[in-house]
Amino acid sequence: MSYNRRSKHITQGVARSPNRSMYYALGYQKDDFDKPMVGIANGHSTITPCNSGLQRLSDAAVDAVKAAGANPQIFGTPTISDGMSMGTEGMKYSLVSREVIADCIETCVQGQWMDGVVVVGGCDKNMPGGMIALARLNVPGIYVYGGTIRPGHWKGKDLTIVSSFEAVGEFTAGRMSQEDFEGVEQNACPTSGSCGGMYTANTMSSSFEALGMSLLYSSTMANPDDEKVDSAAESARVLVEAVKRDLKPRDIITKEAIENAVSVIMATGGSTNAVLHYLAIAHAAEVDWTIDDFERIRKRVPVICDLKPSGKYVATDLHRAGGIPQVLKILLDAGLLHGDCMTITGRTIADELKDVPSVPRADQDVIYPVDRALYKEGHLAILKGNLAEDGAVAKITGLKNPVITGPARVFDDEQSAMDAILGDRIRAGDILVLRYLGPQGGPGMPEMLAPTSAIIGKGLGESVGFITDGRFSGGTWGMVVGHVAPEAFVGGTIALVQEGDSITIDAHRLLLQLNVDDAELARRRAAWQQPAPRYTRGVLAKFAALARPANKGAVTG
Repeated sequence: MSYNRRSKHITQGVARSPNRSMYYALGYQKDDFDKPMVGIANGHSTITPCNSGLQRLSDAAVDAVKAAGANPQIFGTPTISDGMSMGTEGMKYSLVSREVIADCIETCVQGQWMDGVVVVGGCDKNMPGGMIALARLNVPGIYVYGGTIRPGHWKGKDLTIVSSFEAVGEFTAGRMSQEDFEGVEQNACPTSGSCGGMYTANTMSSSFEALGMSLLYSSTMANPDDEKVDSAAESARVLVEAVKRDLKPRDIITKEAIENAVSVIMATGGSTNAVLHYLAIAHAAEVDWTIDDFERIRKRVPVICDLKPSGKYVATDLHRAGGIPQVLKILLDAGLLHGDCMTITGRTIADELKDVPSVPRADQDVIYPVDRALYKEGHLAILKGNLAEDGAVAKITGLKNPVITGPARVFDDEQSAMDAILGDRIRAGDILVLRYLGPQGGPGMPEMLAPTSAIIGKGLGESVGFITDGRFSGGTWGMVVGHVAPEAFVGGTIALVQEGDSITIDAHRLLLQLNVDDAELARRRAAWQQPAPRYTRGVLAKFAALARPANKGAVTG
C-alpha cells in the first residue's frame, strides 16, 4: 500500500521528471519516491537556551524517520527569546512569532506536499505556533518539545529566570547585595532548555501530552538528558505510523481533547498565555471554544501541583514525581478527563495511562491527590465588568488579598511604568493600568514580566494591582489581570481610565470594574480619539491590521 498520499503529487508521473532531478541532487534514489515525505520543522537556534539544544533532537528524528522507511525533509522555523526581549520593543514580536511560525510550517508542508511533519520547538511561542500549524494543515503531525532547563543554584537556593527578573526590583530597592545580584544573574540559567517553572513553555508542552499530540512524559524531560533524544526518536517513529494510518490532527484535537488539555493547565497552575493560545489552536482546528469555556473548566478542576511561579517546584521535580501522566491519571480517576480521546499513538488517553499508578508516590510533595488539592478550583479565571466587557484573564489562587480597590496609576507604555516602579513612585494599594499594549495597540500584545517582577522585588507583590490589555509572562504571579478586551486601541473602557480613578479587582466575584458613573464614561468616550498606529510598515503593522481581539485568541488567519 502506498503511504505517499500527498507527496506523490510532486514526485510521480512523467511531468514531474524535473522535480525528481532535484531530489536526486539531494541523494534520493529511485525507490525513495514511493516513500512518504516527512518534514522535520527544526526550531534550533543559538538565539536562546530554550532552542540551543534542539539540533540533536532534530537529528534523532531524522534518523528515526529514515529507519521507519520514510524520507525526512528538514526545514527551519524562527524563534525569538521571550526572556531576552522582555521589557524592550523586541517583546512586541513575541506573539507575532507564534503566527509567523505557524505560517512557516504551513508554507513548507503545503508547498512541498509533505505527508507528515515532526515539529521540534523550545521557546514559548514555538509550541502554540507549531500546534496552530498542525491543526490548520490537518496533515499527520506530532509535537516534540525541546525540554526544560535544569534549575540554577545560588547560595543553596534554586533559581529560575524569574529569579533574575525579581532580583532587579530587590536590588534597586536595596534589598539585595551586588554580590547576590550578580550571583543570581550568572547562575539562573545553567543549561540549555526552556524556562524551568510551569511557565508558558512548560505549560503548553505539558498540555500537549493531554491533548494527545505529544508523547507521554516528553514535556518534563530536561533538554540535556539522553532520554530527551530517545523521546524525539520515538516521536518520529510514532509519526511515521500515524502517516501510514492517515491519523490526522483533527482526529485528535477535538473539543473533549482541548478540555483535557485545559484541565491539565488548571491542575498544574499553568500560564495565563494558555488561554490565548488554546483559543487560537481551537480556531485552527475549527473547534467551538470560547473564553468562557476556560471558566467552566476552572470551576471543576482543582490545582494539584505545587509548581512555580506561585508554588515551590520546577518541571524537573515534576518529572521525578511522575510527570504529566501521573497528573492525568489522577484527573482520569476523578472523572475530570475524557479517557476516550484519541492520541497520536492510535490509542486512547485511558489506554496510554493504564500502567500509571492511581495514587502519587508518598515520597514526593509535587503532585497531590484530588482530596488533598492545593486549591479546590483552578487558578486561571475570566474576569468581566465595565473595564473588560469581553473578558480578561487573571491568576487568582494563593492571593492574600483577593479583592482590591484602589487608585489607578495610568501608563500608556511599559517603560514609563518601569520608571515609576524603580523610582519608588508606586505605593501599596495602587492599581497600575498599562494600556495601548493589546494585539492592535501594542502592537503584538507584549508580556509585562519586567514591571510585575520589579513590583515583587520591591516587596509590593501582595499589595499592588496590575491591569493591562497586554499579556503576562508565565512567570508572573500576584494580583495581575491581563488580556483586557476590548483593548484601549479600539476604544475599550481601559482607554478611558484616568489617573486616580477608583478601580476594583474582585477575584471572588470575577469582577474588573472602573468605579466611574456611566454619564462620566459617556463623556470621556465621546472625547476619546484613536491614536495613530505605532507601526505602519513591516510585520508588526501586518499583525496589527489582521489580529483579532484577545478574547478570540489574537489570531491572524
